[in-house]
Order: sequence, then structure tokens, then C-alpha cells
Amino acid sequence: MSSVRITQVRSTIGQTDRHIGTLRALGLGKIGRTSEHKDSPVLQGMLRQVNHLVRVESA
Repeated sequence: MSSVRITQVRSTIGQTDRHIGTLRALGLGKIGRTSEHKDSPVLQGMLRQVNHLVRVESA
């Protein structure tokens, strides 16, 4: 399974509680924070929900 590096690039100000919760579950919360996860269908769904707040790279 491949790995994905996720970096938060936009603020959560004005976002819904669901988006903020999804970022927390991804290990993010402040601009510039990066986390690495194994790619899975669940992760892809989370990224689809907050794609306007994060940058995704293959690791």
C-alpha cells in the first residue's frame, strides 16, 4: 500500500465542525502541519471532504 503525505494549506476559520473534525482525525489543525498516512478508501473519502484545505502528495 502506498503512503500519502497531507499538508494543511488553508485555515479552518469559517469551516463547518465536520471539516474541522476531519482535519483533526488526519492529524492536522494548523496551517503548515503535515501528516503521513497509508492510502485507503476511507482516507480518500476524508481527503475528498477537505480537499480545499489540504495539499496531498505521494510519499
